[in-house]
Amino acid sequence: MIELFGGARAIDWILILVAVEAIVLLGYRLRTGKGIAPASLIANLSAGVLLLLVVRGTLTGASSLILGGLLALALAAHFTDLAVRWQGNA
Repeated sequence: MIELFGGARAIDWILILVAVEAIVLLGYRLRTGKGIAPASLIANLSAGVLLLLVVRGTLTGASSLILGGLLALALAAHFTDLAVRWQGNA
């Protein structure tokens, strides 16, 4: 059981769940026209996915250059999410 959920494998399972979440929420939006706007959803989930990839990279011994790049991309996704939300409140 440890092999199935331990270490980087746990992050893989979480990433799969995030992908399923995105598909379900976007599908709901397409069918009903209700729910989270796609731009906001994608920006928000992207920031989270990138942070999960940083954790996975740390657990698997990725280089600091790759980890730094992923963190920079996560920051950009976070700022994009804030910009989309800020415009939605205006």
